Amino acid sequence: MNTYEPGSVAAEYFPIFLAGALTTLGIVAAAIVCATVLGYVIATLRLSRVRALRIFAAAYVWFFRGLPLMLSLFFFYYTKPFGLTMDAFTAGLIAMSLNSASFFSEIIRAGLKSVNAGHLEAADSVGMNPLQKFVRVTAPEGIRLMTPPYINNCIIMLKESAQISVITVPDLMLQGQKAYNSTYNVMETLGVVAAMYLVMTSLLMVLQLVIEKKMGRKMGTTKQLREAVGSMA
Repeated sequence: MNTYEPGSVAAEYFPIFLAGALTTLGIVAAAIVCATVLGYVIATLRLSRVRALRIFAAAYVWFFRGLPLMLSLFFFYYTKPFGLTMDAFTAGLIAMSLNSASFFSEIIRAGLKSVNAGHLEAADSVGMNPLQKFVRVTAPEGIRLMTPPYINNCIIMLKESAQISVITVPDLMLQGQKAYNSTYNVMETLGVVAAMYLVMTSLLMVLQLVIEKKMGRKMGTTKQLREAVGSMA
C-alpha cells in the first residue's frame, strides 16, 4: 500500500480535482439555465386562466418536488426512458433540470404574483407589449424579490450535484472517491474536496451579495415601481 506525506495527495491529484470541479460547474450551470427556463414556463402555466394548464403545472411541481434527485438520476441513466440511451452527463443534466425546475417555478411564481396589479394595468393602458411590460414593470420588482431565494436554490443545486457521481459523471465528488481509493488517505482527500466545494458555494454567496447591493435593496419596492410606471408616460 502506498503511503503519502501530508499534503502530497492534494499536490498530486489537484489537476484531477480541478477537472472534476470544472465538470461540476459545467453541469450545474447548464442545469440552472434549463431549470430557469422550464421553471418560468411552469410558473406562467400555474398563473394561467386555463384550468387544465394550472392543473398540469401544479402536478409537475408536486411530482418533482416529491422525488429525490437520486431516483431521477437512476431513472434517466438506467431505465433508458422512451428507448433513449443517455450518457451519464446528459442523464444527470436532465434529472437535475427537471427536479430543480419545480423549485424555481415556485420562486418565479411568487415573484410574478408580487408585482402590483395596478402597475400592470397601467402598462396595458399605454399599449405596452408583453416583453416591454416584463422589462419595464415586472422585472424591477419581481426579480429583486426573486434573487435571494433563487441564488439560495442555485447553491443547493451545486451541493446536491455531488449525487451525480453515483451514475459515474466525473464530477468533483467522483474524482475525490477515485483519489482516496488509490491513496487510502481519506481525510486529506475529503478535506481538499470539501475546500473546493466551499470555494464554489462561497463565490455564489458573494455573487448574491453583489447583486443585491447593485439592485439597491434600500431603494424599496415602492420607489422602483414608481420609477417604472413613471417611465411609461
